[in-house]
Amino acid sequence: MRDKILIADDEEMNREMISVVLGDHYKIVQASEGQEAIELIDKLKDELLAVLLALDMSDADGLDVLGHIKETGLLEKAPVIIISSESAYETEREYLEKGVSDFIRKPFDNVIVKKRVDNLVDLFTYRNNLEEKVQMQTKNLQRQNRLLELQAEKIRKSNEMIIDVLGTVVEYRYLESGLHIKRVKGFTNILATKAAEKYHEYGLTPQKIEVIVAASALHDIGKINIKDSILLKPGKLTHDEFEYMQSHTIKGCDILEQIDEAWDNDYAKTSWDICRYHHERYDGNGYPEGISGEDIPISAQLVSIADVYDALVSKRIYKDAIDKDKAYHMILMGECGVFSPKLMQCFRECRKQFEELADKYDRLEVSD
Repeated sequence: MRDKILIADDEEMNREMISVVLGDHYKIVQASEGQEAIELIDKLKDELLAVLLALDMSDADGLDVLGHIKETGLLEKAPVIIISSESAYETEREYLEKGVSDFIRKPFDNVIVKKRVDNLVDLFTYRNNLEEKVQMQTKNLQRQNRLLELQAEKIRKSNEMIIDVLGTVVEYRYLESGLHIKRVKGFTNILATKAAEKYHEYGLTPQKIEVIVAASALHDIGKINIKDSILLKPGKLTHDEFEYMQSHTIKGCDILEQIDEAWDNDYAKTSWDICRYHHERYDGNGYPEGISGEDIPISAQLVSIADVYDALVSKRIYKDAIDKDKAYHMILMGECGVFSPKLMQCFRECRKQFEELADKYDRLEVSD
């Protein structure tokens, strides 16, 4: 608690006169030498309301003591008032620039001394209290922000768990190896990261990419509602069967709408967009709505390329895996539908990463 005033002056009369003026309101501590003042400052720095400091003392002048006050940080917490008979403005300016708050000139006027000390003590006390409140509020805000971050992380994990569980259900239903979702996530992440780097207009922030990659697991959620006779047919689908298979985009959105309240809006909206539009094509020749160009959400465009690539290079019930080089050129030449020219440029630049990821999962499947 700050409740003391230090008077540092080698003239005893000066110390006593000021003590009489201030003693009724403050606890007075006296120092007759500069070194004694320094020692008291070290000992009482957290208790001092103000320091009244003479310029000339026998063993250490006021400048030395002032330098020590500044080193301890006390200068920011308590006013330093110079006791001086010096009348030169240059001296006053020099000390004010060094951080002192005011001058008391000899001979003393009791009323002026008390008023100046009171005003400065009140000002510094108010400022210190305000700083403490700000620090406390800052700590509270930091604590609240941390809690919000933890809550957001918990929600994020909950969202991803919902997605992973639903995605796993699809894979078991579709008799996949269990790695399809992981591969699509990986390809989507590679492509989205490159698109974010090259084309800022897509607004693909790290947070946005994270949501898209997680939501990519649900691109085929609608296949849960496709009949086994169609879903697991080893041969080529008839025209009617293919039209029925196409309905998985609509059926998937119906499923997602039923759990809309269970997860975060960003994840829900992104999952819905991917589920519905990942079979749309840039020239409008996709399904279910035949939309084209940048009307197709970027999330769906990214997952569409990732899904097509994985479908080509992976073994399925109805086909063997296609060579990676052939798959790469099939996509570029539009044999799997037309994709965004910008994303095709990203795909070109990411070819090696796609192939390395595909090789990695090939090895995992062999080891299984």
